Amino acid sequence: MSDKHAYDNGENCPEDKTSQGLAQDRTHMAEDRTIMAVERTFAGWIRTAFAAIGIGLAFRVLFGELQPPWLAKAIASMFIGFAIFLALNAERRACRSLQRMKAHAVDGLDLPRFKLLAYGVAFGAAVLIAGLWVLNDGQIGG
Repeated sequence: MSDKHAYDNGENCPEDKTSQGLAQDRTHMAEDRTIMAVERTFAGWIRTAFAAIGIGLAFRVLFGELQPPWLAKAIASMFIGFAIFLALNAERRACRSLQRMKAHAVDGLDLPRFKLLAYGVAFGAAVLIAGLWVLNDGQIGG
């Protein structure tokens, strides 16, 4: 009988690992890799949200003299609002995915950090939109 067949039957397997145990280890490692992939994807969406905020600010600065005057603010607000959507959507999707998984070899998940980061980005972007509309050349009001 070959070694492969002996392992399938649980005989003479090094370190007392049966094929079922090895398969379970591979499954746990795959789940850990998926958890890390979800974390990387979340980070990517947050980076995209920051990019949208940057595009909105750059548009406001570069085209602030558009006529009518509110047009540059409206377009900048659209991009920054898109950043809010991205951050909140990334948090929702990441938390939903991570709740279905269990960490095995990687550090345990901390879902409140995902929420804190996403809500912080969304809140900051909302304050930025308010600032675009309330401040006029560094002064409050019209």
